[in-house]
Amino acid sequence: MKPSHHTGILFEQYVDVIRRLRKECPWDREQTHSSIRHSLLEEVYEVLDAIDHNDSEELKQELGDLLLHVTLHSIMAEEEEAFVMDDLLTSAMDKMIRRHPHVFSDVKVQHSGEVKANWEKLKMKEGRQSVLDGIPKELPALLRAGRIQEKASKVGFDWKESKEVWKKVNEEIQELHAAGSNDQEEELGDVLFSLVNYARFININPELALKRTTEKFVRRFRHIEQELARKGKKPEEVTIEELDGLWNEGKRLER
Repeated sequence: MKPSHHTGILFEQYVDVIRRLRKECPWDREQTHSSIRHSLLEEVYEVLDAIDHNDSEELKQELGDLLLHVTLHSIMAEEEEAFVMDDLLTSAMDKMIRRHPHVFSDVKVQHSGEVKANWEKLKMKEGRQSVLDGIPKELPALLRAGRIQEKASKVGFDWKESKEVWKKVNEEIQELHAAGSNDQEEELGDVLFSLVNYARFININPELALKRTTEKFVRRFRHIEQELARKGKKPEEVTIEELDGLWNEGKRLER
């Protein structure tokens, strides 16, 4: 399937449709950047879910929903005389050209690592005050921790070997174990942060790892519920030994 030369025309028609909704639909007319902020985040997660399920049809639908938000926020900005859609597209295009000099100019790179290093240097030249600028606080905590550690690593603030990081993990666990109730939250945070760092060294995405483990727990716990329901029982009505037995049964069925 090849992209059509009608794409630009279709995009203009799409924007016109959203502009009309903004004028004529009572719900769309009432929305502000803040009022649909939470929906934008939900749409991003739905796109990710479609990717995780390798569902092209669902991905198409969810990207369309995400495009609605991009377009609607842009139209709101037009109404506020902050910027227009052309400004958004021009800025985005200029940024991509500027940050890919190995494609659009004569800069030479040997591998993707050099591309990433150049990307960070170019962002600093664009006026950022810190290498940590641009990492949203809204990111899930594990993901944000990993991104911050990656950024710090790019300027040399990092451990040299994974065994050093693992030693730090154990130190933080011991501190958590010894902490009083007033310090436990901070110490637990230190443990999690150090584990994210270790995950980075062994090339594992901690957010994805925890997500998969959580889904594994859900599958096995549902097996417990289903088996107990078949016997006319509920989890709270049986012993922990029986629950453990059904849990292990669920583990065996997954192998």
